[in-house]
Amino acid sequence: MQGQQKKRLGRGLAALIGDDTSEESVVQDVRSLRHVPIELLHANPQNPRKHFAEEDLNSLAQSLKDKGLLQPLVVRPKADGSFEIVAGERRWRASQRAGLHDLPVLIRDLDDKETLEIALIENIQRADLNPLEEARAYRQLMEQYEYTQQALADSIGKSRSHIANTMRLLNLPDATQKQIEGGELTAGHARALIATDSPEELAAQIIKLNLSVRQAEDLAREQAPAGRRKAASGSASPVEKDADTRAIEKQLTEAMGLAVSIKHKDNVGGQVVISYKTLDQLDEVIKKLGGVL
Repeated sequence: MQGQQKKRLGRGLAALIGDDTSEESVVQDVRSLRHVPIELLHANPQNPRKHFAEEDLNSLAQSLKDKGLLQPLVVRPKADGSFEIVAGERRWRASQRAGLHDLPVLIRDLDDKETLEIALIENIQRADLNPLEEARAYRQLMEQYEYTQQALADSIGKSRSHIANTMRLLNLPDATQKQIEGGELTAGHARALIATDSPEELAAQIIKLNLSVRQAEDLAREQAPAGRRKAASGSASPVEKDADTRAIEKQLTEAMGLAVSIKHKDNVGGQVVISYKTLDQLDEVIKKLGGVL
């Protein structure tokens, strides 16, 4: 509900997925722990994780054959007597390959909103999501439940800048996003691409030449427009800007229609510099900043 205060997940998530070790929570877990036939368990269609690496599943399946499933899945009951997996789909998939017949589960009474939140955040905190899956999970939480970046960062234990930088990957071309999902490009490579005007061309070079993240950042810097390179090297001993800072500069430059430079001062703040040549351009800056003068 719009006027309701949004529930902070943090410790609540720990209780819901079985990480809360308080006496009350342990008693609740003992009461809700059951072993159910594997055919009664079904995947959560809203799970943000869509890609499960074959090699990882096979490796986990072999471990489960040897030792069994030690950590229960978290599920919610369905009207037909089956259960929907809230947390633990990867373990469920590997258990099928291992030939296990029944699995330990913790049963939780959850509505659709809680199920989606837990599925998203459990994956973000625990699973090996690819960067695009993580970015889409953040976007879904923000769009469906009106999280701000800071509130989301507080809830899942990430920095606000990590949230913002990850979500910017969604601005990359579709072809480049597929290369990230396929593992051809890492999150570090992807952040270097955001700061360029031709990410698809740069991505092709990174893959063809098997460049490291640092080499990709150097290549992106070389391809930056002359004005931005000059701004970055204006002082006698310029500080090298990382890919995230260059990406923010590019985004602000496009929004303002003027060159924007960000200058960090270690851990004591910094400056955002907007360059203009005429008074008309200055007037436009003032309008875009809300007409403060």
